[in-house]
Amino acid sequence: MKKNIKKKTSKEINYEGLVSLGELQNGLRTANIVSWEDLEIEPLNSRCKVQIMRDGNIYITQLPKRFKNRPIFREDNCSLSLGRDGKYYFVFTMPEQLVEELPRELVRQASTIAQKVARLIHNY
Repeated sequence: MKKNIKKKTSKEINYEGLVSLGELQNGLRTANIVSWEDLEIEPLNSRCKVQIMRDGNIYITQLPKRFKNRPIFREDNCSLSLGRDGKYYFVFTMPEQLVEELPRELVRQASTIAQKVARLIHNY
């Protein structure tokens, strides 16, 4: 019997260039790497973890894609979804300016979603 074994492969490209480190007016840091060589590589636009070490070494690691939970039910300011971890998530958001309406709307919309869940459970 033949087993399929997936090997982890990594491609690494080494090239020479110029690194510029800076800081914006808002305090955020920037790092620009300009190649001195004529390269043909696949473009990348992604969320990454960047480590700049005291000795000037820079390590950039791409973060995994974030998966969003699809809502089961939605109301004006809230949603109920089932996460990949098997937990239900109820999310309610409302602007701070509407704080007077928050308790009433939270109860009303949560009750509406609870009734929808109850009907769904009883229909099984």
